[in-house]
Amino acid sequence: MLTLYPAIDIKDGACVRLRRGDMGAATVYSADPAAQARAWQEQGCRWLHVVDLNGAIEGRAVNGDAVAAILAAASVPVQLGGGIRDLRAVDRWLEAGVTRIVLGSAAAKDPDFLREACRAFPGRIAIGIDARERFVAAEGWTETTTLTALELARRCEQEGAAAIIYTDIARDGMLTGVNIEATLALAHAVSTKVIASGGIGGPDDLRALREASGGLLDGVIVGRALYDGRIDLSAAQRILMD
Repeated sequence: MLTLYPAIDIKDGACVRLRRGDMGAATVYSADPAAQARAWQEQGCRWLHVVDLNGAIEGRAVNGDAVAAILAAASVPVQLGGGIRDLRAVDRWLEAGVTRIVLGSAAAKDPDFLREACRAFPGRIAIGIDARERFVAAEGWTETTTLTALELARRCEQEGAAAIIYTDIARDGMLTGVNIEATLALAHAVSTKVIASGGIGGPDDLRALREASGGLLDGVIVGRALYDGRIDLSAAQRILMD
């Protein structure tokens, strides 16, 4: 069984979806992220995946009010990423009600912070590995590092991260299907549970991922396909639970 994580990406206070991480190509789906969180919960989701897109670029919480409103509106667990770069920010959001923090740029560029966060908050730190041609992207995907996705995954495993969220940037928001081969290769290489992300375009993509996973993957994040109505959330969960 795979867990479905509906994505709520927040830019300038609104719920949006990007194409390949391009902040200039944002489609606004809701001016009220909290209302969107309630809607996904009412349709039966068991988790929410929330990202402060502005925060990911600026390195600090920018859409904090919108995130706080989501936490007040939803009772399901929330994992949050975007601009979380120090232990104080991690602690503040966990105290506010976030279940799991997703570190991205900080995990890739600051190994000491990754280690400290995983040790200070065991089981509550996930790592977002966003790859462009095998190499990890950072700073809201505006910068490509010299670190490979596999190198970062093994570092995350060593430090005891609770989960890895793997995104092929070329697929994100494009509705062309998850990069199953790369995602499974990463999952085979580490013992840390892996969540697939980027590219789900319809029910067939979910079936293909579930069948290929063979129980190896933990879940999948879905964004644009849910907002566009290409996938019904309840139906998607039934597919992933088969």
